[in-house]
Amino acid sequence: MFRLSQYMRETLRPTPLKPTRKPVAPVVIWNLIRRCNLTCKHCYTTSTNINFPNELTPPEIYQVMTDLKAYKVPVLILSGGEPLLHPDIFAISEQAKTLGFYVALSTNGTLITEKNINKIAAINYQYVGVSLDGIGATHDKFRQKQGSFEDSLAGIRLCQKNGIKVGIRFTLTQDNVDDFPAMLQLMDDENIDKFYLSHLNYGGRGNKNRQDDANFKMTRTVMDHLFTQCLQWEQQGIAREIVTGNNDADAVYFLHWVKKHYPQQLVHIKAKLEQWGGNASGVNVANIDNLGYVHPDTFWWHHSLGNVKTRNFAEIWQDSSDSLMAGLKKTPRPLEGRCGSCDYQKICNGNTRVRAQQVFNNPWAEDPGCYLNQDEIMT
Repeated sequence: MFRLSQYMRETLRPTPLKPTRKPVAPVVIWNLIRRCNLTCKHCYTTSTNINFPNELTPPEIYQVMTDLKAYKVPVLILSGGEPLLHPDIFAISEQAKTLGFYVALSTNGTLITEKNINKIAAINYQYVGVSLDGIGATHDKFRQKQGSFEDSLAGIRLCQKNGIKVGIRFTLTQDNVDDFPAMLQLMDDENIDKFYLSHLNYGGRGNKNRQDDANFKMTRTVMDHLFTQCLQWEQQGIAREIVTGNNDADAVYFLHWVKKHYPQQLVHIKAKLEQWGGNASGVNVANIDNLGYVHPDTFWWHHSLGNVKTRNFAEIWQDSSDSLMAGLKKTPRPLEGRCGSCDYQKICNGNTRVRAQQVFNNPWAEDPGCYLNQDEIMT
């Protein structure tokens, strides 16, 4: 995840470079349930509104949470499917908070209503992320349910009304790129705390529909717009958190933006970005699916590292006998093609490896989603 607003602030108001802090354990994105009330076009879990068998039971979930805490996992992002469909979501969330995790809820927002908002507020989630794929009919088409945009927006407003930090996630494709400016306007109109631009990653339905991925020209235009808007908000003193995900080339593209607009900060920002280090799949980001299988991140459901029902998470995560995990943890990674010859590996770390695996059947091939031109990957 590239924290654009953080590096924009560093560009405008530089701070000293501090020693690198390496997390002891990864952030865990946990798909507690696969069932969902929507059938979204780019869903990486290929969820639908049915019950899926053999999901982790509450006692198993509680034991795994205890193991994760013992391993010093700092953050749990509770996801799905739609996590609010899990019959024990509030008990699970409360236990996670009791254990001391930073707890976030990843939801489509349609099920946040007057009936449950008090329970949601009582949990005191540090963050609630709501997915929006455009405005009105555009979103409804992606989610394949008429009225889902209004329902999600109502959920966002209820969170704000009850003092819950809430943000929106927008997955960029050819089919919703025209709605991107309106999404940023929505941030202003609704005074929303956080905006997460997700590039399309090739997992689940996202892989099936990868032909709809935004082309490079579209992506560059969107990123230019996002940089300009982020700068404007910072100059206006509007504290918004702007992040991007699933394309670590964004950080290199931002470095080139800094070179053009704030050349005096180029060396500083490059050092900060190298300290960040780019893609963290298999290192600082982990995924547990609804059945208990562990993956390098949420888009690797086709590659299991082990199951928490039969093996402790820490043992699974530290086992580098799996060739994919060995490569992900290696510095530098065994990258090939353009990624292998790129001069910005210390910043990007090879981007997301799952696109390379899905397109070329080789996780170390060049990332087909990298939108940088040849000059931009050379110093």
